Amino acid sequence: MSKKIAFISGATGGIGFQVAKRLGTDGYTVVLNGIEDDKGAERVAELKELGIEAEYYGFDVTDDKAVTENITAIGEKYGKLDVVVNNAGGLGGRSPMEEMTTDFYRFVMALNLDSAFFVSRAAIPFLKKAEGGSIINFTSNAGWNAGGPGAGIYGVSKGAVHTLTRALAKELAPAGIRVNAVSPGTIDTPFHAQIKATKPEVFASWKDSIMLGRLGQPEEVASVISFLVSEDASFITAETVQIGGGQALGI
Repeated sequence: MSKKIAFISGATGGIGFQVAKRLGTDGYTVVLNGIEDDKGAERVAELKELGIEAEYYGFDVTDDKAVTENITAIGEKYGKLDVVVNNAGGLGGRSPMEEMTTDFYRFVMALNLDSAFFVSRAAIPFLKKAEGGSIINFTSNAGWNAGGPGAGIYGVSKGAVHTLTRALAKELAPAGIRVNAVSPGTIDTPFHAQIKATKPEVFASWKDSIMLGRLGQPEEVASVISFLVSEDASFITAETVQIGGGQALGI
């Protein structure tokens, strides 16, 4: 049996890197994506020191042509893709809709929705060549609660990723490809570095809205993804798993 191949977008830091590290530890060859080439090289070196087979492809996942060219190159190199993790995304900034520019709207939608669609579309032919391929998308609590102040369009984009996950699952089930999503709560990553540095009291207060009374760790998201792409989850598709310590319920 040939070694399994996993592609992870936005994998040079935070949750994405921990996912790459966990899947590599699980025995996958991991292909990291990002837009910071120096950091990508550093991350690959870290993984190789752990005995993980890894490489890096630098390209912007909001650029459909770049996505198609690179995913095709990766798929052709390995002959298949077993796992695709659409981790790349982000808040993009904050703006009330009344004042929102069209460019900002399109930027946030491209960052979160277009990226997942472009990568999935390009990867499907290579997932079909694997034995039971799997796609993991990232949504958010904002997909349910419509986001915090100025983050409404972020919530819209993540709500769309939730529906994209189900639509892909429905379409790809006959090919044996499973599609699921994870919805992390507040995870202690560089994503929150600015507010952690400038408003530590606000950052510290976030745990008060989490039933388990603490922030999550990137490794805790990676472990759920490890399960979802494994044979242990072979009858799970079209699902979104909340990883937030009960934060989605509010307290």
